[in-house]
Amino acid sequence: MLRRLVAGLVAVALVVEAAVLVLVHVVLGRATEAQSMSVAGMDPDVMVMTTYGMGAGMGAFLLLCAVLAAVAALRDRPPGRAARVVLVVAAVTHGVLGALAVGLVGWGAFAATTAILCLLVLTLMLYAKPAEQPGGGLRPTSP
Repeated sequence: MLRRLVAGLVAVALVVEAAVLVLVHVVLGRATEAQSMSVAGMDPDVMVMTTYGMGAGMGAFLLLCAVLAAVAALRDRPPGRAARVVLVVAAVTHGVLGALAVGLVGWGAFAATTAILCLLVLTLMLYAKPAEQPGGGLRPTSP
């Protein structure tokens, strides 16, 4: 029951995060377009399209992660190998972004990013297979 709840919370949190990041990139793209910004002589239209593309890419990746977590929650089975890799990549990305968020955005963004990181790792750990002992038997789950 707990692992289904956590996987569902991860899915909801990732959908919300995807929506927020897409919205932030749309605002940044519009600001770049309105002010005709350029970095190191790059064409402003390229900057605008790159900003929109990055927002769409990040949103799509987070929605994919949300779907994978939701499928795990609905089926109450561990995600497959490819799904686990995608969720691990999302967890590592949230860890790196959390470290950067402290200096660039503040502690609130760090807390949000770290909370999602914790939910992702907890989901992966709750759906992990039991470890085997070297002799072939299973370890007891509690002392």
